[in-house]
Amino acid sequence: MDTRRLYSFIKIVDAGSITRAADILHIAQPALSQQLSALEAQFGQQLLIRSKRGVAPTEAGRALYRHAQLILRQVDLAHAAVEVSGRAPAGGVSVGLAPYSMGAALALPLLRSVRERYPDILLHINENFGGVISEAIMTGRMDMAFIYGAGPLKGVQFEPVRSEDLFLIGSTAHGGEGEVALEELAEVPLLLPSRIHTIRQVVDSAFQQAALRPNVVGEVESALTLVNAVAADLGATVLPWSAARAILDVRSLVVRRIVNPVIQVQLSLVTSDSQPLSEPALAVHDLFLELVTAYDTESDAGDDKQG
Repeated sequence: MDTRRLYSFIKIVDAGSITRAADILHIAQPALSQQLSALEAQFGQQLLIRSKRGVAPTEAGRALYRHAQLILRQVDLAHAAVEVSGRAPAGGVSVGLAPYSMGAALALPLLRSVRERYPDILLHINENFGGVISEAIMTGRMDMAFIYGAGPLKGVQFEPVRSEDLFLIGSTAHGGEGEVALEELAEVPLLLPSRIHTIRQVVDSAFQQAALRPNVVGEVESALTLVNAVAADLGATVLPWSAARAILDVRSLVVRRIVNPVIQVQLSLVTSDSQPLSEPALAVHDLFLELVTAYDTESDAGDDKQG
């Protein structure tokens, strides 16, 4: 198969127009149309629906688009592996981090460690929600991610890393020290992420099972906005301790573990289940797990010191 045709097909779908794709690729439109016709003849399927507004992939075209992305990524990885064979790992590695997760605490150490140990690896860090990240991994646009959830999810392999309890975090107006029962939490004004986020789903599920409703006064997707809102006492929030410590000045806030029941989230390192990690991605993967272990050790030592 001519990979140039696959690359052209991806550009046509992305641009939504053969004319625009021809401009992007710097080739004549008739030549690009000929490549598309050759692909359709090869697969015996119509791949695009043409209209005055441009083109859109058919069902067969969408299937080819997904596989073409994976094929071209594998070709790129093969070129990179051959080019750097016998040398230190080199190339681009894309890592996704779920917002409001332990990933917020590890992003900077990961970037620093990669630069120190693997200066020829270009690390791309993307903070986004689990569903968006999972799709990126399935289509080969991202190598790995540290997100909430334990699977299963088709196309993605989950490697459980740790479970974390959830805590109520807010001003002294939201109670004193010690644990807080879920029933008490029903009266607290909460600032939570939207329902597409795993933390919100876990919290909503716990309330539903207890026949209670959370008092959500705001949905906040931005970590910076959440920090400012909690600091301004506009509401309390619910986070794992690692995430709270990474983004909030918890010294000035009340931090209370939620009990009756204890609410937990699972953090996992996810990769594609259909394509292996490249050599540089595998190096970053192992380094990430090393940083998680070091973070856990430091956290335990800090807890013992506080106690």
